[in-house]
Amino acid sequence: MTESQDVDARLRQAGRGLLLQLYAALRSLKLYPVENATVQHALDDLHVTVTDLLTSEGDLEVRLAGDFIFVNSTRLRLELDNYASFSHILAVFRSFEIGAVRAHRGAERRDWQIFLSLLLSLAGRGVEDPLVELQHRLTEAGVKTLEVERALPHQEGLESEEAREVAKRTYSQGVAVTKEVITGIRLGRTTSVKRVKRAVQMIVDQVLNNETSLMGLTTLRDYDEYTFTHSVNVCIFAVALGKKLGFSKLQLYDLGMTALLHDVGKARIPIDILNKTSGLDENEWRVVQAHPWLGALTLFGLRGYDEIPYRSILVAYEHHMKTDLTGYPRSVRPRDLGIFSRIVAVADGFDAATTRRSYQTVPIEPDQVLREMWDNPKRGYDRILVKALINLMGVYPVGTCVILDTFEVAIVAGPNPDGQHLNRPLVRVVMDADGGMVAPPGTLVNLADQADSGYARSIVKVTSPTRYGLTVSDYFV
Repeated sequence: MTESQDVDARLRQAGRGLLLQLYAALRSLKLYPVENATVQHALDDLHVTVTDLLTSEGDLEVRLAGDFIFVNSTRLRLELDNYASFSHILAVFRSFEIGAVRAHRGAERRDWQIFLSLLLSLAGRGVEDPLVELQHRLTEAGVKTLEVERALPHQEGLESEEAREVAKRTYSQGVAVTKEVITGIRLGRTTSVKRVKRAVQMIVDQVLNNETSLMGLTTLRDYDEYTFTHSVNVCIFAVALGKKLGFSKLQLYDLGMTALLHDVGKARIPIDILNKTSGLDENEWRVVQAHPWLGALTLFGLRGYDEIPYRSILVAYEHHMKTDLTGYPRSVRPRDLGIFSRIVAVADGFDAATTRRSYQTVPIEPDQVLREMWDNPKRGYDRILVKALINLMGVYPVGTCVILDTFEVAIVAGPNPDGQHLNRPLVRVVMDADGGMVAPPGTLVNLADQADSGYARSIVKVTSPTRYGLTVSDYFV
């Protein structure tokens, strides 16, 4: 058994014990007053198990996904001896629309007693939004070590309005947190690492649940808030790549954290240099090239830096080095770039090239960027990861504006679910054959759909959306 398998096995066993004790505590609280010895014994057992898990794992998350329960990304197996407890907890959590419960270090026995008592007292009360009421009561009771998260809605494809709303909330929260971090560093204020972690967790959860809705929002690429939207976009692309590569959920959390903070060193660069519209002179370029090591120093210096994963510091330092080490900062000795640094470098390069910035007023079309990243070894990207990005995004990435053989104009909404049709993505028709505009979000079509004589629609060429007065992000928000 490998070390990873051994850890999973231990976590699975501890998780089963946790669920059984949650069930026992709920049952005893329902049957007896809180002072009863049976209740107290059940709460003691629960507290010991939670404390042991927090000691070994740092944080503890119990998450629902369909009919499955996960403890820190490890799925618990449903067996005959735990069927009653699992199904009862699933039913209770679903009645409150709970998607996840997180416990942090310092969680006390009292916190669990309050949480479980509230679940029982609020159940079946006809409250309009029981989850909001539960969260409110926990706050009133001073419970700060337990977080309760709403379950993401079941999403039926790209056109779900609810799915798009969830994606927008996730994206805007990521931008807001990034802005808070960068602005705080510029002003010398401390930063809440927990808020950053929470934003990353939301992005990871959304990518796992409905990747396409969130990927579409990377087309926003706000010119005036480039630094913030760029960091969120890189986080989304990196997490989606990590998912494609088979990373576990906890690994995706770490990867997302490194990606969101990869450019934190730019907070130390003068704004007039970052926003300069003409070319940078030699001294200004040298200042910009300092942002990787400034980022590493900044992350080291944050209050509560022990909460910042080591990988975030390393990625901030390495993400411009290139695989052959010809980038910056120059390495004084041979080194192999970490997998997180190589993933973030690919995500960073793709988003930067496809975005309009102060010194790049005309962004490059996404398909051209992918081709350049693949064909030009001087770019210094890991070719395996570029290939993975192409497989993830398709030949025509999300946001690419295309002309169809039906004379319609469309915007790529996502790769085809059938991996055999990389060159036939899902698109939103935004202009009909007569030149009439189609109101956002456009008409979603699958270019793999057949007609009598072959494919119903095919891409003729890629074009610039500005030629038709289109704002790509209008069709994703």
